[in-house]
Amino acid sequence: MIKNKEKYHVAIAGATGAVGRKMLEILEERDFPIGKLKLLASSRSVGKVLEFKGKEIVIEELRESSFVDMDIALFSAGAGTSLQFAPSAVKSNCVVIDNSSAYRMQKDIPLVVPEVNPASIGENPTIIANPNCSTIQMVIVLKPIHEKFKLKRVVVSTYQSVSGSGQKAIDELKNQTKALLSDKEIKTNVYPYQIAFNCLPHIDKFLDNGYTKEEMKMVNETKKILGDDSVQVCPTTVRVPVLYSHSEALNIEAEGPITASEIKNLLKAQPGIVIVDDPQNNKYPLAIHGENKNEVFVGRIRDDISLERAVNLWVVSDNLRKGAALNAIQIAELLVAL
Repeated sequence: MIKNKEKYHVAIAGATGAVGRKMLEILEERDFPIGKLKLLASSRSVGKVLEFKGKEIVIEELRESSFVDMDIALFSAGAGTSLQFAPSAVKSNCVVIDNSSAYRMQKDIPLVVPEVNPASIGENPTIIANPNCSTIQMVIVLKPIHEKFKLKRVVVSTYQSVSGSGQKAIDELKNQTKALLSDKEIKTNVYPYQIAFNCLPHIDKFLDNGYTKEEMKMVNETKKILGDDSVQVCPTTVRVPVLYSHSEALNIEAEGPITASEIKNLLKAQPGIVIVDDPQNNKYPLAIHGENKNEVFVGRIRDDISLERAVNLWVVSDNLRKGAALNAIQIAELLVAL
């Protein structure tokens, strides 16, 4: 349990990565009450400098002893790192907010989206899991619909930006695009195939059931966050040549009558959601409009012409902000408000 203070000691594990840097940026933007800030990374990054509120902070090596005297640790360094170092943070009485998949499906670990299930944090959290980026933007939309109409089934196809794979993937898309436009050789390192001017129906490893780990994350995490195992989710996740923001096509089926106009009116009143739905004037959510924004954007809201009690939606959100860094910091804000 975090004691109420004026200022809190915060550590970022994985501070030099794309999400870690975004966490640093958002902490400053939202003026989080920080007394001491510690930036942690692997030995390769030790000695590098990042700026926070006009001051330079030197990167330290992530060690088991790094969390002594820390109140909150924001982890964004991969599941293996979280499994290795998060227990040490807990032993130091530091609450961990983990952006990896390491703890998401553990029964005793809350999986939290502040707009959806803030109460699941509980009174004495030790580790709090940040959901998968594609799950976060989806459940923010699904939660009010499920509460009012009782969802039966969700079919989701994602169009996920390369930033979800980190800075190396961003660089790979840029370099491949330059190479293609210059008639030069295409080099692939991050993805098994060329991502420039291409779509890859393959995010994370394939499982025995034919789905990928990314797809099964969306299935399992959605059920846990909504607190309802009866909601059926059928996903297809695709990597597309977009730098930032994930887009999703949702087909939602309710147990009772449901219309597009009802869904539109319902979502208009929800915090964190912006409706952009005027197709006659070419207004709908775009990845480039979602970039560097905190909200989840929803449009193309229309009745399913093939099935009663079903509606289609198009959902866009910045995967590095709301899909990762911002969601984690919103959890931290809930912690210090307890």
